[in-house]
Amino acid sequence: MPQNRAPQGRAPQGPGPQDRGSGTRASQILAGQGAPPRRQPPGGRPGPNGGPNGNATQGLRQPPPNGRPPQGRRVPPPPPPSYPETDREPDLITHAAHNGYAPYDDRYDDGYDPYDEETRLAQYSDDADFEDEPESEEDGKKPKTPLSPAQRRKRRWKIVRRVLYAMFGLFVVVPAIAFVITYFTVDVPSPQEVLAKQSQPITFFYSDKSVMGRVVPEGGNRELLQPNQVPEVVKHAVYAAEDATFETNSGFNVMAILRSVFNQATGGTGGGSTISQQYIKQATKNDAPTLTRKWTELAKSFKLNNEASKSDIITGYLNIVFFGRGANGIAAASKAYFGKDVSQLNASEAALLAGMIQGPSRDRDTAYVQKRWSYVMDQMVANHWLSPADRQAAQLPTLIPRDAQRKQDAGTLDYFIRQRIVDELKDKGYDEDKLYSSGAKIYTTIDPNAQKLAVQSIQDNMEGQTDENLRGALVAVDPRTGGVLAYYGGPTTVKNDAGKDVLATDWANTPQNPGSSMKAFDLTAWLKMGKGLGETFDGTDRRELGGRVVRNAGESSSCGPQCTVKKAMEVSANTVFYDMVLNWTKPARVAEAAKEAGVQPAPKGKAKLGTSDANIALGGGATAVTPEDMAAGYSSFASGGVRRDQHFVAKLTNSQDEVIFDDTNGQGKPAFDDNADKSKQIAGNVTEALGPVIAESHLKCPSGHECAGKTGTQQYDPRDGDPSSYKDRNAQTWMVGYTPSVAAAVWIGGDGNKPLHDKNGKPIFGKTIAGPAWQDFLTNYLKDKPGEKFDKVQPIGKDADEVVTSTKAAPPPRQTTSEEAPPPSTPSSSSAPPSSSSHPPSSTTTSPTRPGGIFDGGTEGGNPGSGGGPVVNGEPTRRGG
Repeated sequence: MPQNRAPQGRAPQGPGPQDRGSGTRASQILAGQGAPPRRQPPGGRPGPNGGPNGNATQGLRQPPPNGRPPQGRRVPPPPPPSYPETDREPDLITHAAHNGYAPYDDRYDDGYDPYDEETRLAQYSDDADFEDEPESEEDGKKPKTPLSPAQRRKRRWKIVRRVLYAMFGLFVVVPAIAFVITYFTVDVPSPQEVLAKQSQPITFFYSDKSVMGRVVPEGGNRELLQPNQVPEVVKHAVYAAEDATFETNSGFNVMAILRSVFNQATGGTGGGSTISQQYIKQATKNDAPTLTRKWTELAKSFKLNNEASKSDIITGYLNIVFFGRGANGIAAASKAYFGKDVSQLNASEAALLAGMIQGPSRDRDTAYVQKRWSYVMDQMVANHWLSPADRQAAQLPTLIPRDAQRKQDAGTLDYFIRQRIVDELKDKGYDEDKLYSSGAKIYTTIDPNAQKLAVQSIQDNMEGQTDENLRGALVAVDPRTGGVLAYYGGPTTVKNDAGKDVLATDWANTPQNPGSSMKAFDLTAWLKMGKGLGETFDGTDRRELGGRVVRNAGESSSCGPQCTVKKAMEVSANTVFYDMVLNWTKPARVAEAAKEAGVQPAPKGKAKLGTSDANIALGGGATAVTPEDMAAGYSSFASGGVRRDQHFVAKLTNSQDEVIFDDTNGQGKPAFDDNADKSKQIAGNVTEALGPVIAESHLKCPSGHECAGKTGTQQYDPRDGDPSSYKDRNAQTWMVGYTPSVAAAVWIGGDGNKPLHDKNGKPIFGKTIAGPAWQDFLTNYLKDKPGEKFDKVQPIGKDADEVVTSTKAAPPPRQTTSEEAPPPSTPSSSSAPPSSSSHPPSSTTTSPTRPGGIFDGGTEGGNPGSGGGPVVNGEPTRRGG
C-alpha cells in the first residue's frame, strides 16, 4: 500500500495552528486519511510508528522550548503521520490532506475508552430504552450497560406520552376533522323547508266564510304555526320536558350524551338528544339506530343552530312532533286534547302536552299521564319558569273525548261536495298532495242556507213515497258568477245486500236522459238559425218523422196543425221539436247549443250528447246529462246569454292565507254568439218561451220573482214479462228552471231503466215530485230577497204574439221523410218548416195563441201528462215529456 506522503517536488504540509485540536473524524475521512491518529495514552505507551507520542516525527528538529523557531530560519511543518500498511482505497484529490490540513479526532485524547463512548452514546439512543437485558457474548455482541432507575422512569413516561398522543389524535383530532368534513357536506332541512313538505288538513269554507269542514291527511291532523304564534308557556313546558338547556346549547349537549351512554350501559333510561337533534330526526324521517345516523345528526344539529334562530327551531319542532290522538304539532294537539286553540293553553295544559311527546300513544294510561305531567311541572319550577305557588295549586287538566275533535273536523261537509271540489282543483293543477302540503283553505261557492234547503226540499218531497227505487238530486247555480250554490246528490251511504253501509252514488253527478228539459237547447239551436217563436209546425199527435211514429202526451196532443214554437214549448209537443231537430237544426246544432250553454261532455264532464240521433230533441237515446250540467246550462239563459262555467271554488289560499288564486269575480263570455247583444237576445227568447211552462206544469214562481223552466220525463222501456201497466211508467223525471239570480235542476228517477211510481201507485212525471221540490227550494231560498225580473229583448224572427193559428184537427201524418219533403208552405215565414211539419192555414175559425210572456207566480192548471216521445214500428221508444 502507498504511504501517506507528500507529492514529489513539494514539501509536505501539515495542519495550521488554527486547525489543531479541532479536527473531527469526518474531516479526517474527507482528507483521505484512514483511521484518525491515536493520541498517546498516559504512561508513555508507544505510538504506532514507534514514536513516544505515536507521531511519525523522527528525524525532524523539534521546536525550541519557548515554542518559537530560531530567527531567520523557517521551520517546515511536520509531515503527516504515518500508519501501518493497510488496504484502503486511494485518496481522492478532493480530500482534506491535499488541501493543506489534516484534522484529528479528539476521541483519541489521553484517557479515551471506546467502550465508554459507546455507552455514553447509547444513553441518547431510543433503542436503549427498550432493552432491559444486556445481550450475551454468545450473540457476537458485547453486553450493554443496564438502565438506571431514572432511565427506566424516563422510558415509561415516554411510552405514556406516546399513548396519550395517539389517543388524542384518535379521539380528538381525527373526529374533529371528520366533524368539520361532515359539517360542510350535510344538508340541513330548515324549518321553512320542512313546513313546506308537511301534510296539513284541508279546510273547506262556505261562501259566508264559515267553516264547512276539514279533511285530515292519513298522517294525522296538523296545523303549522309561525314563531310568533307559539306561547312562551308552551315553549317552557317543552324545554322542561325535553331539553332545559335548549336556549344556550349549540345543538347538542356533551354531558347529556355521556349521561345517556352511562344510563344505557347500566340499564337505566333517558336519552341524550337535544330538541335540535330531535327536530333533525323528525324532519329527515330517519331514526335508524346506527352510529352513522347519530353522527350526521350531531353535525346537522350543530349546523342548524348556526343557520337558524332558536325561535325558528323550536317552532319547527313543535310543528312536526307527534303528540298522539292523531295530532301532529302543538296546534293540532291543543284541539285534540282540550278542544281549544294553542294560544289559550295554560301552564298545566302545556305541561301535559309536553309530557306526551315521549309516549304519544299512552293518552289512555292515566297513571302515565299523571307521572309525566308532574315531572314537567316540577322541572318548570326547577328552571324558574313556574312559581312554586302555581305548581302547588295546579291540577291535572281534564281531556275531551278522543273522537270529539274528529266530529268537529267533519263539520257539515258533504262527501259528494268534497269530491267535486277535489276534482275541480285537480283539473286546475292542484291535486290532493299539493292541497295537503300547503294546508289549503278552500273558499267554496256553497251557500250554507241554500245547501240546507236543497237537502230539505228533496227529502220532504220524497217523504212518504213507497217506491224503493226512487232517488233524488238537486243542484243550484248562481247565474251571476257560475258558482254552485247548493249540491245534493242524495245520501252518502246506503245499505248493501248484507246490511252494511257502503258509499252511495252521487246522483247529482250521474248522467241520465233529460227528457223534454232538453227542448230548451233545441230552441236555442233554432233561434241561432234566425228562426223565431212564431214559426209554426204540425203539432198533431202520432206523426211519422224520419221513419218513426212520434206521439205526444196529455194535452200536448191538441197543439194543432199550426202550432207555434212557443206554444209547443208550453205544452211540450214532442212532434214539433222532433221535427225541428230532424229536418232543420240537425242533432249536431242542438249538441253545440247545449255545450255553449254549459253542459260539459266527456272528457271534461260526464254528459253524452247524441249527435247522430234525432232523439236528442227529446232528451232520449244516447243523450244523457247530469243535474249539475242542466243547472249550469239553464243558468246561461238566466244570465242573459252570458256563460260562466259552473264551479265550486271561489278562492284558494295556503295555511298562511297567501292567495293561490281568486275567481270570486270571474268574468263570463257570450254563450251563443260572439256578439254579446245577439247572445242576450237568444237567451231572452228562450226565457220568453219557457215562462208559460211554469203554470202549465202546476208550479209557481217565488213571490215577486219572475221565473222560467221546463219539466222533463223519460219513459221506461218495457221488458219481456213486464205487467201491462208498466208501458206507461217513466224512469227519469226532471224540473229545471231559473230566476235572474238562481238556476236549479231537480232530478227524481231510478238507477237506470226502472219503472217508477208515486205513493199512489201511478206513474210519476216531471211535475209529480221534481217540480214541487224545485218550487220549494226556490221559494224558500228567495224568501225575503228583493224581487227580480228578466230583461226584455226583441223577438228573433217571427213574433209568436202576432201569429194566428188554426184549431182544426190536422189530417193523418203522411209517410214522408225530410228528404222527400216539398218546399215550405207557411205564408208568414220566408223560411218555414217543410210540409211534413206544417200545413196551410185553414179557413175555419181561428184563435190567437195564448199571449207569451213570463209568469209571475202563475196559476195551477195545464198538462197532466207531460211525457211524450217517438214510436218506432208501433213500439214506443225512450221518450221525453
